[in-house]
Amino acid sequence: MILQLFRIFLDVILPVFTLVVIGYFAGPRLGLDARTLTRFAYYILVPAFTFNIISTATLEAILAIKMIIFMIAVQLSCLVLALLAGWLFRRPGTVTASYILVATFANVGNFGLPIIEFRLGQEAVVGGSVFLLAVTTSAFIMGVAAANWHKKSSMGAALAVFKTPALIAVVPALLFNWIDIEPPLFASRAIALLGVAMIPTMLVTLGVQLAGVKKITLGKDVFIGSGIRLIGGPILAILLVVPFGLTGIARGAGIIQASMPVAVLASIVALEHNLLPEFVTTTVLFSTLVSIVTLTVVLAII
Repeated sequence: MILQLFRIFLDVILPVFTLVVIGYFAGPRLGLDARTLTRFAYYILVPAFTFNIISTATLEAILAIKMIIFMIAVQLSCLVLALLAGWLFRRPGTVTASYILVATFANVGNFGLPIIEFRLGQEAVVGGSVFLLAVTTSAFIMGVAAANWHKKSSMGAALAVFKTPALIAVVPALLFNWIDIEPPLFASRAIALLGVAMIPTMLVTLGVQLAGVKKITLGKDVFIGSGIRLIGGPILAILLVVPFGLTGIARGAGIIQASMPVAVLASIVALEHNLLPEFVTTTVLFSTLVSIVTLTVVLAII
């Protein structure tokens, strides 16, 4: 078992973390600006990736719908868990909102997809991408709404959600997919190049962000937020995967995506909406480091 865990860590986890380490050490030495990189990813790379995946996705409709509903159920369960944690620990509204942000924004893109490919094979990437779209869309809706709820009306929060670049890209992508037409070749190639750049850019950006954290305060909120994401996520997925009838690669990919640490996108949203960005970034850092252990265990179990 120990040898199996070590091989999973070496072959699956370590390649992903290598890019984060590169960003951590190269960022300060090259003068890379985390704010510029995150905004570039938020407004350009993530929408391009979203459009590219949705517009070209091919999967059995019934299975895809089942997978999407399953992942949304997991996301809603994580949101409820975050609300319960905020209520039980008597945390202020901003902290509870940040719990929701870190609970729903799993790192299903730049962590989830390569880990799924390394562990389950290339054929699992399509399923992983379906889960990615479900997580990303629901996370933007839940997370951005939570980030705005404490300072705006419910209507303002809803409008802020639909201004999110990644969600705006979903509409034309679905139209291209359903109508079964292709964009002009120059456009599809440009979008594909930007989409491919998202994962390595965001992994390196995470390293740059982490290098910029001057003071790490590991208070109880960091432990609570990380626990919801790293422990609550996979447990909820394992409990829900049976009633949804997911098996094989779909089952494995769903559990893996639900087990991811907090995404860099959570830090980007926190910065954009001024929702305790230092706490959220610290939770991204802590959950990412701890996921070396938790993801290795989850991958061994499935």
